[in-house]
Amino acid sequence: MEPATLLIILAIFIVAVLYSSVGHAGASGYLAVMAFWAVAPEVVRPTALVLNLFVATIGTVQFYRAGYFSWRIFLPFAATSIPMAFVGGMIHLPTDVYKIVLGAVLMLAALRLAIKLKGDDRVNEPPIWISLIIGAAVGLLSGLVGVGGGIFLTPILLLMHWSETRVAAGVSVVFILVNSAAGLIGQYSKGLLNGLPSEVWVWIAAAVAGGFIGSTLGSRKFNSITLRRVLAVVLLFAGFKLIFV
Repeated sequence: MEPATLLIILAIFIVAVLYSSVGHAGASGYLAVMAFWAVAPEVVRPTALVLNLFVATIGTVQFYRAGYFSWRIFLPFAATSIPMAFVGGMIHLPTDVYKIVLGAVLMLAALRLAIKLKGDDRVNEPPIWISLIIGAAVGLLSGLVGVGGGIFLTPILLLMHWSETRVAAGVSVVFILVNSAAGLIGQYSKGLLNGLPSEVWVWIAAAVAGGFIGSTLGSRKFNSITLRRVLAVVLLFAGFKLIFV
């Protein structure tokens, strides 16, 4: 096995561990890994979503079993995000535009990973109409880029004091699962799902192993802030590379 192949597998494993520890599936990290190794854009989006599905499924089970999930918070956001993620998946952006949008998303993801957010003890119920609007916007962006949207939903829930930290992680991982599925279905319906890399099953195995470890730690007590800040630097570099190089 070539060194580059081993590095990609290791990178996917590390991304899955760190992201799943905070209730994310890692799509923005997988996108960054593939951007570094110049994987074709038409392959990048579906591959990231497929990896997302596997890791988010593990995270959903882990956080739900631990009691960190709220249907009341989840449903209004998901009600509009799912159809809009489907719509986003149907849209094929020109390569130059896609790289700029993806670069911006990676930079935002870097900020999210670098900052440790804490939920407030005084949790307020999110207004339904605001939840519906946010869900639609995040869902559309998720489908366009090839992420699940948790990287955006989690900080919104915490900054607006709509959830405590681990419930926000539990809600976000389920949100990622349904949006990733909707985005993939949207791509398939428009014939944009043109195939996955031949190594995808090895990548999936690495992501599943990392997702299991990370979500197990995250649903308990695990402070990964230093490691996530290192990953944030990598994402910033990848985002800069996509936009300016």
